Amino acid sequence: MEIVASMVKELREKTGAGIMDCKEALKETSGDFKKAVDFLRKKGIAAAEKKLGRAATEGIVSSYIHPGGRIGVLVEINCETDFVARTDDFQKFVRNIAMHIAAATPKYIKREDIPADVLEREKDVYRGQAEEAGKPEKIFEKIVSGKMEKFYSEVCLLEQGYVREDKVSIKDLLTDQIAKVGENISIKRFARFHLGEG
Repeated sequence: MEIVASMVKELREKTGAGIMDCKEALKETSGDFKKAVDFLRKKGIAAAEKKLGRAATEGIVSSYIHPGGRIGVLVEINCETDFVARTDDFQKFVRNIAMHIAAATPKYIKREDIPADVLEREKDVYRGQAEEAGKPEKIFEKIVSGKMEKFYSEVCLLEQGYVREDKVSIKDLLTDQIAKVGENISIKRFARFHLGEG
């Protein structure tokens, strides 16, 4: 199948990938648009993983105030260059993350950020629940492990399902953004304020 400029243009507009990458994706998939999008995503995710070790010292601090003024979020998201930090795409990504934090109430960015005493307390509660339910002791750890995974997906920002598309995790969203801009991006810190709390 011949790959024409209009096909490349359409794929480029949908994915934000470079012209040559779009052309290669369409060639590799014999012009199948859906497969070409997947091809670019896989290629982008692989490239994104290579970028994770690079220093991200630029970026922006952004705020989001939920209508009604009862919930507010401050978030710092870093990238490698101020050029990327100033793009509409990056700023939209940061705003979406801030809105997600307002809606989903994460407590930590990743599971490694959770203090050891909090983890132990959760595990004790889950062990106690398994005991109360009369479960055999030999499966306690399996039960605790399963409940801990659910706990992580509720309190860790990167493991939460994105509020606008819950089948996509925030980590997936971040990886896609890294692939799109070609730079390492990291969610550095956030603070969520709820009127009357705390």
